[in-house]
Amino acid sequence: MVTLKSGVGTTIRTEDRDYLYFAGNNYLGLANHPALVQESISALQRYGVNVSASRQTTGTSELHLELEQLLAIFKSKQDAIVFASGYMGNKILLDTLADRYSALFIDSMAHASIRDGIPKGIRHVFFYDHCNPDHLGSLLKQHPTKRPLVITDGIFALTGEIAPLDQLYAIAQKHHAPVIVDDAHATGVLGRTGKGTPEHFGLEQAPNLYQSETLSKAFGSYGGFIAAEAAIIQKIRNGSAFFGASTALPPAIVAAGCASVRLIQEHPELRQQLADNATQLRAGIRSLELETTDSVAPIIPLFFEHRENAENLSNFLETHHIIAPAVNYPVKMNRYIVRITVSASHTPEQIEKLITTLKNWKNNHECH
Repeated sequence: MVTLKSGVGTTIRTEDRDYLYFAGNNYLGLANHPALVQESISALQRYGVNVSASRQTTGTSELHLELEQLLAIFKSKQDAIVFASGYMGNKILLDTLADRYSALFIDSMAHASIRDGIPKGIRHVFFYDHCNPDHLGSLLKQHPTKRPLVITDGIFALTGEIAPLDQLYAIAQKHHAPVIVDDAHATGVLGRTGKGTPEHFGLEQAPNLYQSETLSKAFGSYGGFIAAEAAIIQKIRNGSAFFGASTALPPAIVAAGCASVRLIQEHPELRQQLADNATQLRAGIRSLELETTDSVAPIIPLFFEHRENAENLSNFLETHHIIAPAVNYPVKMNRYIVRITVSASHTPEQIEKLITTLKNWKNNHECH
């Protein structure tokens, strides 16, 4: 575990040393952006640390309403709602849509928040092979009497793979199944304007397609949100126990969210720089013939059959003042991973240093 003694950027400070940082989820480099910091300071001075109430009672500030309006506009939806944790978004949506399905069809490598979000009353849960539309179609045909709902990650947090949403959605439509996409790692990253996986596949206005999302990754702030048609958002406001009974997000965090939404809309070059950096790093990794995934996402895993190899590489990088962790993540995999992430803020020189260090490790490792 890394103990931070600084903010999170292209470098961090830990153990009284500075390290290059190729970890975490700060994809657009906004977590320490001056605009977010200044807006947070101003909100902290005006509103204090906490509103100390739920949104349904006295915990809604004008900033909460502003953020929801900004998110609705950004996502081109009728309305949006923010809540205290992105982890809860899948549960909120699954509960809200509960009258529309009796069976769930879930990607076998779905994020833990999807599995934890399954309502207690749902007895029919089926897992289709990872990113496999054909297997999903086969399962749906095997259970024609069930009212299905399909749910998947957009970008998978561990592997950086992008779900084949266009194919999954087409199959789901044939079986009248709503689709939920956990787009925590995709919103702000994928799509022409950063709307996420649906926009990436030209499905941003597709009916019966919903996204659960977070402000804690590309947005650089914190909290979960859902943007959808007004009726769905109103149903969440009226019926979600998590939304109604949770203390509202602190105003300083909400202010940072407002600033980040504006920045993402005003600076599309951030996404382009992120894409360019991911391309540079992937090309370097492929040139070393290290195993990774074929994706455009900023999550670039290195796969190993043995735990000691992954841990050895992560430790080697750390001795050369680079942080890229060997991860023990709650999804089912038969391989071990060093999870490397790149941000829009990394310089070409920093990326080349990582590639050179990986090359040195590989040469040294093969000699032994």
